[in-house]
Amino acid sequence: MKQKSLGVKARKRIGSVVYHCFMVLLSLTMIYPFVWSVLSSFKTSEQLYGGSPLDLLPKPATLYNYERLFQVLPFGKFIVNSFFLAVAMPICMIAVASLTAYALTRLEFKGRNILFLAFVATMMVPSHVTLIPNYKIVVDAHLANTYTALFLTSMFTGTNAFNIFFFRQYFLSIPKDLENAAIVDGCSRLGVFFKIVLPNAKPAIATTAILSFRSVWNAFLWPMIVINDYDKLTLTVGLKYLKEWDPNWAVLLAGATMSIVPIVIVFLLFQKYFMASAMNSGFGGK
Repeated sequence: MKQKSLGVKARKRIGSVVYHCFMVLLSLTMIYPFVWSVLSSFKTSEQLYGGSPLDLLPKPATLYNYERLFQVLPFGKFIVNSFFLAVAMPICMIAVASLTAYALTRLEFKGRNILFLAFVATMMVPSHVTLIPNYKIVVDAHLANTYTALFLTSMFTGTNAFNIFFFRQYFLSIPKDLENAAIVDGCSRLGVFFKIVLPNAKPAIATTAILSFRSVWNAFLWPMIVINDYDKLTLTVGLKYLKEWDPNWAVLLAGATMSIVPIVIVFLLFQKYFMASAMNSGFGGK
């Protein structure tokens, strides 16, 4: 029996080693293109075109690609525009989604479930289907070439439907007793929302902020169609014009690196709340 027990332990240990080795190789496979892109942005054109894909380290390292990036196009302005939209729009989206989700979760009114299903149904409609109608509405409302069009379409279309669904599922996990106790003490419904519900929904807020930041930061098609003013372009749309002005891949990789790094930083800052929300959401009850 002792030898058999040792055999089971040995098999488990071998299986664990094989599993971890496989996961390490899978992780390296997934992260390698990102690492290669970042390091290649510091390479010269000769090294990039003539070197091996397995040669990661730039020899020598140069900042010319980043200098060229700001010489060809006003990338400083593009970055400021992207940061403004990627911060302001998620705040508005979270405000609208959280208030809507709270109403669908706690307020009793006719057609509540039908309204919620309608919100969820908009998630099933591809954004390309509503592209022309949305653009027609923006033009008729004289909102073309303005950030207002970007704000409105992000908050009141299917883009924000997932946030509403996500907040609703998280609010269901918050006990009603907390809210009832606050109401008995004289707190209004809005006071309950701001003082009880939102402080207990920090993981959901952080998760929504990360996903919304990523969505707004990476948005390309809609901003490219709506915004025509060069000074209002975002970083992702600016990369399209960069390819036309300077087709050097080293410079393009420098621009791509600048568009990726902020998302990685935001995720690293909020990953604790992101994981907590992923663990807790969806397990609540009424």
